[in-house]
Amino acid sequence: METKTRSNVYPLAMTAMMAAVIAAVSPFAIPIGPISLSLCTLVLYMVPYILGWQRGAVATLVFILLGTVGAPVFTGFQGGMGKVLGPTGGYIAGYLPLVIITGLAIKAFPKNRVIQLLGMAAATAVLYILGTIWYMFQSGNPLDVALKWCVIPFIPGDLIKMFIATALGPLLGDRLVKAGIHPER
Repeated sequence: METKTRSNVYPLAMTAMMAAVIAAVSPFAIPIGPISLSLCTLVLYMVPYILGWQRGAVATLVFILLGTVGAPVFTGFQGGMGKVLGPTGGYIAGYLPLVIITGLAIKAFPKNRVIQLLGMAAATAVLYILGTIWYMFQSGNPLDVALKWCVIPFIPGDLIKMFIATALGPLLGDRLVKAGIHPER
């Protein structure tokens, strides 16, 4: 009975903890034009290694919902519907497919870091597409301006974050498996 309780409670606690980690990291950012540079995407790349893609998506959704209802968890310690529906809201919404696509690549190819990296790159492309389209819609800026402000400056940093995540993520996942607490393995 004790093992069953632990197996039910621990993944829920880990999911809540990862939502809290995302919320703790996200507000600290360096503004670069209309979009800010933060470590949030690094944490989001790591979440599927720690939780698996399904619980990772739940943790990300909890983070987004916390910010939507006004908790100051988004960049610059902002929150609320104004932030979610504002020019950067598409990037916030894009966090969910980022975690899902990354997590599915990790699940499908648990030992292939190159495929995992490519999955992160594809997930980041979806994030950029959703965010850029929403930014253009909200700001009235054309594609070239949106790319100049919202995508191009972030590519090098996101690539570095992806490499860090593919280096550290499997190690964390393996340690959780050895401890008997990884939800998907």
